[in-house]
Amino acid sequence: MMQGVLAGMSMAAGYVLTQFLLAIWRTLELPGLKDRAARIAHAVLAVPVLILLARALILSVEWQNSIRVRMGMPDLEANNTAKMLGLALVVFLALFLFGRGLQALFDLLRLRLARHIPSRSANVLGLLLAAMIVVTLTRDGVVNWAMRIADRSYAAAQHLTDPNLGPPSEPWQSGSAASGVDWGLMGKPGRDFVLSGPRASDISAFTGRPAKEPLRIYVGLAQDKDPEVRAKVALDEMLRVGAFDRKVLVLASPTGTGWMDPASYDALEYMHGGDVATVGVQYSYLQSPLALIFETESGLDQTTALMRVIYDHWRQLPQDQRPRLYLHGISLGAWSSMYAFNPFQMMNEPVSGAFWAGPPFPSTLWRQANDAREPGSRLVLPDVDDGEVIRYASQFASPDRSGRPWGRLRILFLQYASDPIVFYDPVSLWREPQWMREPLAPDVSPRLRFTPVVTQLQLAVDLLVSTSAPPGFGHTYHAHDYIDGWVSVTAPEGWSAADTQRLKAICGQNGRLGCAKG
Repeated sequence: MMQGVLAGMSMAAGYVLTQFLLAIWRTLELPGLKDRAARIAHAVLAVPVLILLARALILSVEWQNSIRVRMGMPDLEANNTAKMLGLALVVFLALFLFGRGLQALFDLLRLRLARHIPSRSANVLGLLLAAMIVVTLTRDGVVNWAMRIADRSYAAAQHLTDPNLGPPSEPWQSGSAASGVDWGLMGKPGRDFVLSGPRASDISAFTGRPAKEPLRIYVGLAQDKDPEVRAKVALDEMLRVGAFDRKVLVLASPTGTGWMDPASYDALEYMHGGDVATVGVQYSYLQSPLALIFETESGLDQTTALMRVIYDHWRQLPQDQRPRLYLHGISLGAWSSMYAFNPFQMMNEPVSGAFWAGPPFPSTLWRQANDAREPGSRLVLPDVDDGEVIRYASQFASPDRSGRPWGRLRILFLQYASDPIVFYDPVSLWREPQWMREPLAPDVSPRLRFTPVVTQLQLAVDLLVSTSAPPGFGHTYHAHDYIDGWVSVTAPEGWSAADTQRLKAICGQNGRLGCAKG
């Protein structure tokens, strides 16, 4: 389906570009072809176009399967090309009719204006007015209406839960009768996060040693409309349950919907014997791509407020009584977590580290780290200052592959080369992005080639379907890669390579969900 949409959009983009060039030609009053010559030119041009189209249709299955085989997916069905082409024509026709509607609006405006002003001025003014009308209707009308519908839908989904599932009974759990966090306002992602995960008995069965009950503190968006207040509620809850008495403290930033990936947090709790406290505060109901575009500031404001109150309290504690403080985020959560990371504030008393998975392409700190990579280092997996402070990992590259020791502060980026959330580049509209100039990673199709406009559309569509890839590819991060990342960043005491393999055996057996219990 997405391939058909992409093909239809590409056809429409090519048509629009051609019409634009012809409009410039006519505006400059350059000579055109006569009717007979025009027909001959069309016939001549049709031959290479039809040959190119036939070649693309024949190779399309091979192109798609070159991606699927790398992700362990089955080959396409035999009739896939015919269905894709049919959908492409439908999409093209819909966009063509929409364009004709815009043309009719422009003609109406310019002809009315031409009665009172010169035709060239009428054309320019008519174009500007038509553009203003379209932008106003789409931005203030259609887009706002769609966003209101989406926001209400996602907000309603937050309250969907098992009616037989009540609040936690243990007083140390967020949302319990003793908690200052309202269970009814926590939202489904928060409730799932608080109630899931390994218990002390599960961890003891794995380690063979006594374990603690992991602490999971979560505050829902509906708790209060003010991000500062939500942050203060989270801090109060942390103090109530003794989060600062744990060995490891994680300041986590959820994704757009408030989701916390169990594959990451479960693994961390197993490897530290449950002596972990994790705190997260929800800032949106929308899926991450929508939240990134339409609620850009909400995640940044919330994570900054939470970081401020937690870090201020943490650094007031005696150094020998502080937990190790780590920042963590996935996808949009990684972006907001990076935004809250203030190296100037922490220069004298830095946190222990940060682990960011799937950092979105606008992330300033991630881009600055990329720019600091060593000469000749690849963008998809850079080397920065011998990996003393900043390292990159993927499903094919361990964070400790260099064998060099970490410094005092450990920052790790986990990113897949096939993740468009990470490697989308707006300049691909007209210029080949840097990562395509390098040898392509194993999870990227070797048949991928840069084509102006088309590559931009390909990457834009990839953004929309990035989480539909199998675990370990695209924007679907595998539990095994979280395990390697946490082991490297947090250095669990007494942990061995054999422990890593045992944990991988029970974590992410389906690649995505958390760790099996017992």
